[in-house]
Amino acid sequence: MDVPDSPGSLGSPGSRSPDTDGMLAEQLLRLTRRLHRIQSRQLEPIDITPAQFRLLRTVASYDAAPRMADLARRLDVVPRAVTTLVDALEASGRVRRAPDPDSRRVVRVEITDEGRATLRSLRSARRAAAEEILAPLTADQREVLGGLLSALVDGMPERRC
Repeated sequence: MDVPDSPGSLGSPGSRSPDTDGMLAEQLLRLTRRLHRIQSRQLEPIDITPAQFRLLRTVASYDAAPRMADLARRLDVVPRAVTTLVDALEASGRVRRAPDPDSRRVVRVEITDEGRATLRSLRSARRAAAEEILAPLTADQREVLGGLLSALVDGMPERRC
């Protein structure tokens, strides 16, 4: 989708001032921090951290219960970090460890009914956080932003989370 040139637009790459990319990066960082603050505020009553939410969402994305090693690889973290997150989610009843039927040494992580209910609440909190961030934009501006963000994400090396 084309974005028309306007007094505040960036125009062609050659017409940018030398610090335009730095300013864009700073704006993206500020927006990310703001979104994180809003989302953390939304997650607080649910008693879950953003990292636990990410792990819970990742566990739910598998067709079958994933191994701890699968989760570490998908989240791009060390296995010990997954263990800590699973410990906390298991203590709250949102996931459970289960033995692998094919190998006694392998542990799988299953989402519980409580975990699924938490995910539903978390998705609502996430939508509320997004709505708060996007409130100043019109529907057309949101569509343009979505296209721009897709172009940025699609241009990055794939990382699954």
